[in-house]
Amino acid sequence: MHCESPIKRRLSRKIWVGNVPVGGDAPIAVQSMTNTDTLDVAATVAQIRRLEDAGADIVRVSVPDMDAAEAFGKIKQQVKVPLVADIHFDYKIALRVAELGVDCLRINPGNIGREDRVKAVVDAARERNIPIRIGVNAGSLEKDLQKKYGEPTPEALLESAMRHVDHLDRLDFQNFKVSVKASDVFMAVAAYRLLAKQIEQPLHLGITEAGGLRSGTVKSAVGLGMLLAEGIGDTIRISLAADPVEEIKVGFDILKSLRLRSRGINFIACPSCSRQNFDVVKTMNELEGRLEDLLVPLDVAVIGCVVNGPGEAKEAHIGLTGGTPSNLIYIDGKPAQKLQNDNLVDELERLIREKAAEKAEADAALIVRG
Repeated sequence: MHCESPIKRRLSRKIWVGNVPVGGDAPIAVQSMTNTDTLDVAATVAQIRRLEDAGADIVRVSVPDMDAAEAFGKIKQQVKVPLVADIHFDYKIALRVAELGVDCLRINPGNIGREDRVKAVVDAARERNIPIRIGVNAGSLEKDLQKKYGEPTPEALLESAMRHVDHLDRLDFQNFKVSVKASDVFMAVAAYRLLAKQIEQPLHLGITEAGGLRSGTVKSAVGLGMLLAEGIGDTIRISLAADPVEEIKVGFDILKSLRLRSRGINFIACPSCSRQNFDVVKTMNELEGRLEDLLVPLDVAVIGCVVNGPGEAKEAHIGLTGGTPSNLIYIDGKPAQKLQNDNLVDELERLIREKAAEKAEADAALIVRG
């Protein structure tokens, strides 16, 4: 029941990764990357399907050699989500996955080699309407830029990116997006700010090699949050040394917090204190686990006492306020019923699922009328 995001997004050219729009007025796409052996087709397909279930808009797959390219083709036939092939050095791999139906090519024109090889890749992409992602990384800058700048800097990342952009410009190819990733938050943010002023193409945001689940989430939320709040960014990938499904969850949570995208439940929960009239932490842990399958956007407040409880509950679709002797449920801002502690989670789950179904039906009807 919160208002729309106040963020005014940077105007960018819209491209298509498979059936997913990126840039322009399209929702910010959330993506991840498989960490299975691409040659293990069954394992990779299984992981991609888990990412699909988690809501991934786009999935990237590493394709290091021609055997992996053939495996990629088999994987592509078994999944629905658009796939990006991550390719370095060998332009023939890019040509092969283009034949096999890749939805986007992640390359650096600079490490593909001679001009004729880059042109061959671009021609294949143009012929099949396949976009390219230019991926610049602070850890793999060109040697001459390392020498010029002494160390990775935002300006070095920008210069590297613009070299690749100029390369595609010379070939009259505009169907691309760009990333300038660094593991340092300030370096990445500064580089993206510089790049956003230079090109009209969509920007792929990420803090590369951000860390483990907790530290990487925090670093990504800080860095991407700064950029997204300024309207910069058209697709995001949260780089975590963790299950790739967690990257999708964190990505949506970041967008949800900025009101840039709504998917699933937005929980408002107090950290709890001695005033709580039920176990808030235990309740939240159970609810989050049980309700991961819900995709309908809902605001749910779980507050342990009456200090902030009624105020937060009135602003949510469903709100729970701790009270004595009974806890009070609000639905759409109005007191609805009382719940006892002994069946609190079961009843709250039931009410949330009922509200989600009601909202889904109303949203569908609105679309039909529209």
